[in-house]
Amino acid sequence: MTFLEVACDESGSDGENLISGNTDVFAHAGVCVAGDAAAGALREIRERIRSPAEEYKANHLLREKHRAVLEWLLGPAGPLHGHASVHLVDKSYFVLLAVLDVLDGGPAAAATAAALYREGRGAVEPSGWRAFLRAGNDLVRRRNHEDGEAPVDAFYRALEELRPAPGGDPGSSGVLAVLRRARPRAEAFRARLAAEPGAVEPLDPLFPALERTVARWGEGGAPVHIVHDRQNTLTEERITRLGASLPPGRRLAGLRLAESRHDARIQLADFLAGVARKLASDELAGRGDPVLTGLLRPYVDPLSVWGDERSWSRLGPAPSATGVRPAPPAPAPLSPVAGYAGTAPLPASPVPVVTSSGDRPSARSRPREGGDRSARPEPDDGRGATVDAHDPVAGFRPGQDTAEGRVQHCQRKAASPQGRQAKT
Repeated sequence: MTFLEVACDESGSDGENLISGNTDVFAHAGVCVAGDAAAGALREIRERIRSPAEEYKANHLLREKHRAVLEWLLGPAGPLHGHASVHLVDKSYFVLLAVLDVLDGGPAAAATAAALYREGRGAVEPSGWRAFLRAGNDLVRRRNHEDGEAPVDAFYRALEELRPAPGGDPGSSGVLAVLRRARPRAEAFRARLAAEPGAVEPLDPLFPALERTVARWGEGGAPVHIVHDRQNTLTEERITRLGASLPPGRRLAGLRLAESRHDARIQLADFLAGVARKLASDELAGRGDPVLTGLLRPYVDPLSVWGDERSWSRLGPAPSATGVRPAPPAPAPLSPVAGYAGTAPLPASPVPVVTSSGDRPSARSRPREGGDRSARPEPDDGRGATVDAHDPVAGFRPGQDTAEGRVQHCQRKAASPQGRQAKT
C-alpha cells in the first residue's frame, strides 16, 4: 500500500477544559515533507536563531527579535509553504456546538449554535457570558463532578443569570428560550454519562482535528499515514473509530506515535501549530499582526471550527476577485460529542496503531510472528515492493491530488532516486 505520511502536532490542548484552560484557541498542524528536508529546515532555524536551547519551540520564533526567521518559515521561500496545513478551533464556539447538539439536536443545532455565538457575545454582559460558557463546558464534558453544584443545575443557573449588555442586541433571546425548554434533554444526557461513562468520547478538539487533517490531505485519494507527537488520549480504540468515521474516499493507513525531539517533521508541525494558535488568538482578540496573519493564511484549513466573522476575514480564504470577504466555515451538522459517540461498533479491520520505535505495539497492532516488533508496519505497494514509510512521496502518482499546493513537493520529488525506487 502506498500513502502520504503527515507529521502532526497540536498547540493549546487543555483536554476537556476548554473554557477555563490556558488558551482560547486550539491549533492542529500537519506537515508533509521528507525527513531530510525537515532536518535541514531545523538546522537553518538554529543557525538563524542561535539559541542554546536543546529543543526549539514556537515561542522562540514568536519573539520579536526573531521575527525575520518566522516570516521566512511561513513565507513562500520557507520549508513549509505548500507542504503544511493547520486546523484552527475557537474553543468557545466548539463548546456551543456541543451544548446545542445535546440540548437541541437535529440538523439545525449547529446553525443555532452559530447564531448564539455571533449574537450572544455582544448582547450579554461579558462576565455572565463567560460563566455561561464555563457551565456549558461542564455540562457536556465527561469527567465526574463529585464536588460542587451538579452540572445541569449549574448550567441552568448560569443561563438564568445572563444579563443584557449595555446596548446589546436581544437577537439571541430565541436561542436562549430553546435552551430553557431543553432541561429534560440535559438531564437525560448526564444520566447517560453516569450510567455509561464510555458512551461519549471526551470533548477534545484533537479528535475532529485529526479527522479533518486526514480528510484534507487525502483529497486526492491517497491513504494518509499519521505520525503524531505523543498523546495519552490517542488510544488505539479511538484511532480505530477515527479511521471508521472518515468521509467516503478518505482512508487512514495508520498512525504512529513518536517524540518530537526524535522527528524533525514533528518539530516543524510543533512550530506551525504554536505559531498559528498565537496568531489566531491575537486576531480573535482584535490585536492581530496583519503581516504575520497574511503569511499564516495559506495554511489555515477552510473548514476550521471558527465562528467569528471579523477575524475569519483575515485568517480564512482570501477574498474573491470581486472583493467578497469569506464567511466563517459552515458548522458541521453534528457536534464532536455526537460525532465521536462511543456506541458505534468497531470496524472489522482496525487501523494500524504503533508507538515510537523501541516500544512494544499493542496486541491488536503487533506484526506477524517473526516480524520486527519495534517498527511500524511496512506498507506494500501492491506489487511486492516495500515502500519507504519515511518518504511521503513514495508510490504517489503526481496528479492524483486535486488540493492545490499541499502535495506540490511530492510532484517535484517524484523524479528523485528515492521516488523512482518507490515506484519500481
